[in-house]
Amino acid sequence: MPRSQPSQGHAATTAAPCHGIGVGLRYPHHQQFLDGSPRVDWLEVHAENYLGGIALDDLLTIRRDYPVSVHAIGLSLGSSHGIDQQHLGRIADLCDRVEPGLVSDHVSWSSLPSRHLPDLLPLPYTDEALAICCANIDRVQNRLKRRLLVENPSRYLAFLAADFSEGGFLAELAARTGCGVLLDLNNILVSASNLGRSAAGELAAVLEAVPAAAIGEIHIAGHSIVPLPDGGHVCVDDHGSTASQEVWQMLETVTRWLGPRPVLIEWDTNLPPFDTLRSEAERARTIVDHVQDGRHALN
Repeated sequence: MPRSQPSQGHAATTAAPCHGIGVGLRYPHHQQFLDGSPRVDWLEVHAENYLGGIALDDLLTIRRDYPVSVHAIGLSLGSSHGIDQQHLGRIADLCDRVEPGLVSDHVSWSSLPSRHLPDLLPLPYTDEALAICCANIDRVQNRLKRRLLVENPSRYLAFLAADFSEGGFLAELAARTGCGVLLDLNNILVSASNLGRSAAGELAAVLEAVPAAAIGEIHIAGHSIVPLPDGGHVCVDDHGSTASQEVWQMLETVTRWLGPRPVLIEWDTNLPPFDTLRSEAERARTIVDHVQDGRHALN
C-alpha cells in the first residue's frame, strides 16, 4: 500500500516537560497534592476522568506545581468508523487548559458507531488495521496540534492473520504519522505470557524494530494471574498491584538500550495509600539512576 506522509508541524506549547519518574494521579489522592507537595517528578491523568467538574478544578490547581501527562483511553484509534469528533474536541479542550507535557492513547479499539465498549481491544497487526490507525492518529494530532504517543496493548489471544510483528506495527505507525510510542512493559509481559512467548524476547524485538527516538515514555504496572479450569492461567492487565520482578528487569533493559525516558507508575484498581505509589516510583528511580551511573562510568 502507498505510504502516507508523516504529519508535520505540530505546534509547540508552553507545557512543562515530563522528566524522571511520575505516578498516576487518582481522585482519592488529590487532597495530598492540594495540601502539600509529595516528591514525584510528574503526574499522569486519564483524560476521560478530567473533562469537567471538581476533578478538573483540582487538576488545574495541582498543575501549577507538577508537569502533567494526559493519557486518553477513549479515542479508539483502531476503529474503522474513525474518531468521534465530539470526544476529540473535549480532549483538545482539556489539553488546551492543562497544557500537558505528554499526550497518549492506545493502539486498540473500543467503539462502534452506536456504542462505546468498556475495554481496550487489541487489533490484528495487518495492513488494513495499520491504514485505519494511521488515518485516525493523523486526525487526532492535527486536532490537538501535538504529537501523540501510542501505547502497545495487552493481548490475550493471537490473531490468525498478521502482516507485522508488534514492533514492526508500532514502527510503521511512527514512520507514517510522526507519532511516538508509549512502551508499556507490563503489557509486553502480559501479552508474552498469554501467547506462550518470552517477555525478554518480545521486548528485544520491539526495541530492535522501533527507532529509539520514537519511544517517548515508559509505563510500569502490575498484573494479576487468574487460574483457568484446564489448569493453565491467564495474565490480566489490571494495574492493581506492585510491578513484578520481571517488569523491573525490563525497565533496566530498556534504560540501558534507550537511556532515560519518562517513567510512569500506573495503579488503577485496589488503589493503595499514596506512599506505596511513591515507594514504587523510588524503586524505578533507583534502577534508572543505577543504569545511568554505569553508563557514565563507561564513558
